[in-house]
Amino acid sequence: MKIETRSIEYIPANERHGKPRGLFSVWFAANMHITTLVTGSLCVTFGLNLFWSVVAIIVGNLLGAIFMASHSAQGPKLGIPQMIQSRAQFGVIGAVIPLILVIFMYLGFFASSGLLGAQVLSSALNLNLTLSIIILNVITFIVTMVGHDLIHKIQKYLTWVFFLVFIAATVIVFQLPVPAGSWSPGGFNLPIFMLSVSVVATWQISYAPYVADYSRYLPADTNYSKTFWYTYAGTILGTVWMMVLGVLLTTAIPNFLSNSGTNLANQFGSFSIIMFVVIILGQLSINAFNLYGAFMSTVTTVEPFSKIKVTPKVRMFFVAGIAVVGTSLSILGQGNFLSNFIDFILFISYFLIPWTAINLIDFYVVRHGEYSIKDIFDLNGKYGKINKITSISYIISVIAEVPFMNTSLYVGPGAKAMGGADVAWILGLVVPSVLYYVLMKRKLKSEETIEAPIPFEDEQLHKI
Repeated sequence: MKIETRSIEYIPANERHGKPRGLFSVWFAANMHITTLVTGSLCVTFGLNLFWSVVAIIVGNLLGAIFMASHSAQGPKLGIPQMIQSRAQFGVIGAVIPLILVIFMYLGFFASSGLLGAQVLSSALNLNLTLSIIILNVITFIVTMVGHDLIHKIQKYLTWVFFLVFIAATVIVFQLPVPAGSWSPGGFNLPIFMLSVSVVATWQISYAPYVADYSRYLPADTNYSKTFWYTYAGTILGTVWMMVLGVLLTTAIPNFLSNSGTNLANQFGSFSIIMFVVIILGQLSINAFNLYGAFMSTVTTVEPFSKIKVTPKVRMFFVAGIAVVGTSLSILGQGNFLSNFIDFILFISYFLIPWTAINLIDFYVVRHGEYSIKDIFDLNGKYGKINKITSISYIISVIAEVPFMNTSLYVGPGAKAMGGADVAWILGLVVPSVLYYVLMKRKLKSEETIEAPIPFEDEQLHKI
């Protein structure tokens, strides 16, 4: 298989290939791993019982995946990576702000997923944990270097492997004894429920910055609806499945999260080696996504200032550099994984959700998917260097979230007043959507009025 030659540039018609149904396996397999399972487990860690944890998982995923899959549908239409589309809203230079935040997100997920996979490899082969991190990340680097088509192909085969193995795992896990009352709908705690829904929804929305990267090679006339629903179905099924297993295991096994991968594999008894292998494959799979997305976003950030040409050598330099940084973060974060992971997920949601709202409102409501690809790559093009309307909308949205944030480092007065409920993500969707739509529609209408040609009769009068 050839190394991918494209990076952030437009994918021409003669290189488009594939069908939207292929997106189901991409996003199903992308969620069938331990990082997803641990994220679901947080619902129990926060204080929900099994019943309300499962409800929070279903609600959060159904809501969050709407935004995630809506981004996927942008890929075939525009034929460019997800984050470079932000230039049409933020401006060519202005888009650097969300790009830096997204690169930080990729590195965080790369480090956390790499650490979870390394814990399993270390337990299975009795290897040093740091060495295990390095081994897995070297393999991830190789897959990422080959690129898009290899990632798609790996996900297609892994879908069948994960489906079969996790059916067996589900049967085993559902037989584990859980404390009395775990499935009772009583004892509902709204603030903790809202916090859990927030974390679960953020899991889906965190895919938004790179979901179109895996649909951009599809033919330009690919149906929006098919792209959306295949993506939505794949990501919902994989995520809900793994998160529900996570809350069950965390409820049934004391200290399950201290080494989640090994504890899960041990449930298979003499067949635990099969689960060890599957868990490691899952972590390699999602980390290839994280490294590929980080590479795309880093090139997008650098490109306006350098007009860099991404040759295979340049590609290797960027991917290797990002892998080294992510590997270092994994090694440094070995001791405080769970607390760091919770804060990390909540932190990125406060900045990522306003971005996704602006991007989707612009694509589906303001411009109806009509963009000038040439101008997206032009500093002096129609989208400008910095879009003040977008910048103002984004900053105001983040500020509006602050009183309703709930993290271990800071709890806003709004969150305190609601007993700790984190509803910042709801404001992060509503405020920028309304602000950006109103202000941007007014600006575009004004520009149309200025640029409108003078009717012939009026032109003659104007000359007189």
